[in-house]
Amino acid sequence: MSTPTTSEPAHSKLSALASGGAGVAVAMGVMNVGAYGFTLVSARLLGPQSYGAVASLMATLLIVMVLQLGIQATAARRIAADPDHTAQIAHGILKVTYRAAFAFGIVMLLAAPLINALLHLESLSTAALVAATAVPLTITGGQLGILQGERRWSPVAWMYVASGVPRLLFGVLLTMWRPTEFMAMLGVFLGACVPVLIGWFALKDERPEGALSADHGARSLLSETVRNSQTLLAFFALINVDIVVARNVLDLHDAGLYAAGLILAKAVLFLPQFVVVVSFPAMSTARERRTALARGLALVAVLGAACVGGTLVLPRLALAFAGGPAYLEIEPYIWLFALLGTAMSMLQLLVYAVLARRGKRSAWALWMAFVIVLLAGRLATSPLELLVTVVVCESSVLMLLFAVSLYLIRKPVVDDGIDAPIGA
Repeated sequence: MSTPTTSEPAHSKLSALASGGAGVAVAMGVMNVGAYGFTLVSARLLGPQSYGAVASLMATLLIVMVLQLGIQATAARRIAADPDHTAQIAHGILKVTYRAAFAFGIVMLLAAPLINALLHLESLSTAALVAATAVPLTITGGQLGILQGERRWSPVAWMYVASGVPRLLFGVLLTMWRPTEFMAMLGVFLGACVPVLIGWFALKDERPEGALSADHGARSLLSETVRNSQTLLAFFALINVDIVVARNVLDLHDAGLYAAGLILAKAVLFLPQFVVVVSFPAMSTARERRTALARGLALVAVLGAACVGGTLVLPRLALAFAGGPAYLEIEPYIWLFALLGTAMSMLQLLVYAVLARRGKRSAWALWMAFVIVLLAGRLATSPLELLVTVVVCESSVLMLLFAVSLYLIRKPVVDDGIDAPIGA
């Protein structure tokens, strides 16, 4: 196993982090390009009506992503915090993952008629593909979590590449052959199966069973997964609620302007996502927690500052990534969208710091911010007013979680092997 020990020299840890971070950063960049390419091509091939349905189905899959990321966080944290029981944790995680994947798939299949009716799809079989896609997506979460906890960055990187590129290839080929909603989603399903195969190959070697611990039973793993998923759901709800508010309080033109600005904000959010992936195992160990969080926040802040500075100096170029000349009205404050993206990316890292320390109460701050954005946003009369409201709310919860994290990580380090939960 490649997990660094506390006896390794500091420069060795930094070197491993740098090399791992670089590979994962490139891989996640390729993944995002693949996902964006699929969106762009399918929108052109399908036309507005059919693509609108596909976009709605992809949004539905975000529910699956919450479960996927919850399982991934549970696996990564436990293996990083307690490497002596890696084999037991990996076996337990895969068992829980398979059961959750198929159970969730069945639930989504039963809900297919409802999804078909609500989204006005062309056929029930298209809705059923969402249920089918939920299975490999959930399995990918468990596999990635084990590899992430072991800090095996090479297979992690390949799985992220496989999460984007095959979707683009299958989706484009099938949609070109027959431009329908079903074919587009079939491409998504086939693409989701590829990282599962890579994960299976990476994990197929048997691990020595070693000692067993009662702390890593199925019930405990499931409980942490549910808690992690709930926290991540709060985060995703917070960073997506503003577009819903915009559609309800602004006219269609202004709502479209705001949505275009959010394209840039989400790009800034996902740009440093590799920092979260690489830092999380270290944040899950008592002795590395402080340094990992500090360096992670510093790196995300620097990247965010560069993006904000770039939008201030070259607003027209930034606007090209947010919809082009049709959205010139938001050019004067396009930098604010970059600032929002920076706040969201730093908040994301702090949310994972909460998961790493098994905090239970900090999630309520996210739900509170969600409610505030939902209510205060309804008072906005322009895209700028709504944007300022969202920036203030998300920056406030960012500062709150930062203060809580700063207080908790200053406590004396107690390395108990299992890394018991600390604080909120």
